[in-house]
Amino acid sequence: MWWGWLCAVVAAVAYGVASVLQAVAARAVDGGERGVDPRLLVRVFRQWRYVAGTGLDVLGFLAQLVALRVLPLFAVQAALAASLAVTAVAAIGIGARLRAREWVAVALVCGGLGLLGVSAQGEGSNPVGFGFHLSLVIAAAVLGVVGMAAGRAPGRVRSPALGLVAGLEFALVALAGRIVSANSLGGFLTDPATYAIAAAGALGMLFFASALQRGSVTTATALMVVGETVLPSVIGVLALGDTTRPGFGILAVAGFVLAVVSALALARFGEVS
Repeated sequence: MWWGWLCAVVAAVAYGVASVLQAVAARAVDGGERGVDPRLLVRVFRQWRYVAGTGLDVLGFLAQLVALRVLPLFAVQAALAASLAVTAVAAIGIGARLRAREWVAVALVCGGLGLLGVSAQGEGSNPVGFGFHLSLVIAAAVLGVVGMAAGRAPGRVRSPALGLVAGLEFALVALAGRIVSANSLGGFLTDPATYAIAAAGALGMLFFASALQRGSVTTATALMVVGETVLPSVIGVLALGDTTRPGFGILAVAGFVLAVVSALALARFGEVS
C-alpha cells in the first residue's frame, strides 16, 4: 500500500506546483481583450512554465489514477485537497505571504494525511455492474447541464455554484478512475467509465475556470474541494468497499476531516494571484 500513498503524494505535489507555474506564466502574457479570448491559450503555451505546469498536471493525473486502484477514495481525495498546501508553500517563491494560521493549516493538512496513512486499508474495489459505469457518464452530462445553468445564475450564486459543480465533476473522475477497466486496451476503450473520466475532467476544468473568472477565488475553491472529496468518499465506503484497518475508523474520520478542513483554510490559493 505504501506505493499507493507515494502516488497520492506525487499527485498532490504535481498539482500544487503546476498551479504556481501556470499562474506565473499567465501573468507574463498580455491578457488581450476583455472577456474570454481563445488566443490567450495560444499565448500562454508559448511560456515554458505553462507547458511545464501542464506536464505536471498530466503526471499528477496519472499518479492519481494509480493511487485510486489501491487506496480508499477518502484517502486519495483528501491527499488531492492537500495540493492547496503545496501551492501555498510554493507560492512563497513568487512573493506570496502565508499568515500564521495558514502555516498552521499546512501543518494540520500533513497531520491529517498522516492519520489517514496509518488508518486506511488498501485493497481493490468491490465489483460493480455495468449500470454503475454507465451512470457516471450520465451524471457527468447532467452536471454539465447544471453547470451551464449555473453560469447564467445571479452574481452571488454563480461562482459558488460553478465551484461546487466543478468539484462534483472531479468527484466523478475519481469514481471512474477507481472502477475503469484496466485489464486490456479493448476493455478500457469500451468501458463507459473511460469516457466519464474524459467528459467530467474537461467539464470540471471548464466550470472551475469559469468560477474563478466570475467571482471569489476562495469561495469557488472551497466548494470545489468539498464537492470533490465528500461525494466520492461516501460512495467509496457505501458501494466500493472502502474501509479502514480494524479499530481505526474513528482515526480515519478524524484524519479526513482534519485534512479537508485545513485545506479549506488555504482556499485562497486555489488561484495564485
